[in-house]
Amino acid sequence: MTTQAFEAMGCAVLVEGATQAEQPRIEGLFAERDRIFSRFRPDSELNRVNGSRALVVEVSAEFAEMTALALRVARKTNGLVDPTLGAAVEATGYDRDFGELRPDPRPPSAGSPGRWQSVRVARRWLSRPPGLRLDLNGVVKSRTVDDALRLIAGAGFVGAGGDLATRLPVDIALPGGGAVRLVRGGIATSGRVKRRWLRAGVWHHHLIDPHTGRASGSSWLEVTAGAGTCLRADVAAKAAFLLSDAGPAWLDVRGLAGRFVAPDRMVETAAWRQALELAAA
Repeated sequence: MTTQAFEAMGCAVLVEGATQAEQPRIEGLFAERDRIFSRFRPDSELNRVNGSRALVVEVSAEFAEMTALALRVARKTNGLVDPTLGAAVEATGYDRDFGELRPDPRPPSAGSPGRWQSVRVARRWLSRPPGLRLDLNGVVKSRTVDDALRLIAGAGFVGAGGDLATRLPVDIALPGGGAVRLVRGGIATSGRVKRRWLRAGVWHHHLIDPHTGRASGSSWLEVTAGAGTCLRADVAAKAAFLLSDAGPAWLDVRGLAGRFVAPDRMVETAAWRQALELAAA
């Protein structure tokens, strides 16, 4: 099989197993999701919604569906993965495409805590408090990876910037060294190593603590999680990272595989260790 590569959502997307008819549909799906949900495109639907002063706005069916998904994720993670942190992300300095960020001598602005419970979506109508700025990227990219894999009829995989879904065995390099073979399902990594920038001489990153509205002070550099889908793995990795030292126990309670990398240690959940033992056997 031939691996195809293209750029979308600010990262490289790799596709294996797609036919000549399927590949354009996959690229079109990523382009369409970027057109709707990008924070960096002035013409995106997300920016139209965030820029509206109306209390209730009409949105596309796709926007309503993704917002509803993000709210379900917020509920299941007790607000850890919160779609209402758009203003907080911008306040830390992530206010333009990542490739355009440069060191800035100014300190970041104060961010606002998450308010996911104040958002409502019904059919194609969305309501939220004035000034609240949505950021749906906590679910958009990983959901798009899963949806793209569904466009491949046979065996294959789709990977985008640390998020991957597969129906064939694929070897994946891990943060901190080593590799695993993912046979089926999804895997994702969240952390503060790659997407970071300098403000007033201090490194900041895009994973926001919803309680403070500021970049998380998690003790982990990167967290990798595996699950049945890329979306579930991505949500698990984000939530576990934000929980800091409580992250491994949070994944263990849910029976999810996770690997945590800190400057001075590495921790694996019981499910991660068990999966490796079964593979070795």
